[in-house]
Amino acid sequence: MQVYDTHCHIGLDEVPPDEDHARAVAAQVDAMLVVGIDAATSAAARALQRLDGVRWSAGLHPNDSHAFAAEWPQIDALARDPSCAAIGETGLDCYRDRTPLAEQERSFRAHLELARELDKPVVIHCRDAFEPLFRVLADEPPIHGVMHCFSGGVDEARRALDFGLHVSFAGPLTYKKSDELRRACAFVPLDRALVETDAPFLPPQSRRGKRNEPALVVETLAKFAEVRGMSLEEAAAATYANAIALFG
Repeated sequence: MQVYDTHCHIGLDEVPPDEDHARAVAAQVDAMLVVGIDAATSAAARALQRLDGVRWSAGLHPNDSHAFAAEWPQIDALARDPSCAAIGETGLDCYRDRTPLAEQERSFRAHLELARELDKPVVIHCRDAFEPLFRVLADEPPIHGVMHCFSGGVDEARRALDFGLHVSFAGPLTYKKSDELRRACAFVPLDRALVETDAPFLPPQSRRGKRNEPALVVETLAKFAEVRGMSLEEAAAATYANAIALFG
């Protein structure tokens, strides 16, 4: 079995990324996308290519888009590295208020433009912001990419799919009260579905309140398989193929 964690931030906290990677490989997670959230973490993600199966992205998190002017030149340069697999994470976040929405939107649109120019997928963050985010996407030329750590229901999933996006499910899929999210998981076409950890954040149900890591994506994958009436191996093969098609 091969498993692809399509969104993680190993190296972001105090745990050495080599340790996370080793435990992931032992759990049959042999591919992962390490996602940048600013210039420094994007450069650090690029350096982790030394670990087998690691791809990386360059982007500026919407909560930090107040720093766009200072960060963007380096992020733009990193994104042009041929080994960069995706642009982001980017998007909109109305849960936290430390960055005005107008500044977030400016950064989001710049990421979308760069992704189209480079023909790379976009990793989209959306927290309590589906309506403004969909308005931006409707106003922009088409892109391809993923709604990372999807948190909506069937209606939001349908709209994301209509924009040509993949939909990625993380640890919250396993939470006891996430019935609406599980209905969305059952709705998304199998060839547009991905799984992720968002490690070190949002651990699955068995580790709630603790640190997350890429090895634990297997628990989310197991819930994904259960929701869709598949075997774990079938779910792994499908989501792995989708991730390879999107990120390489």
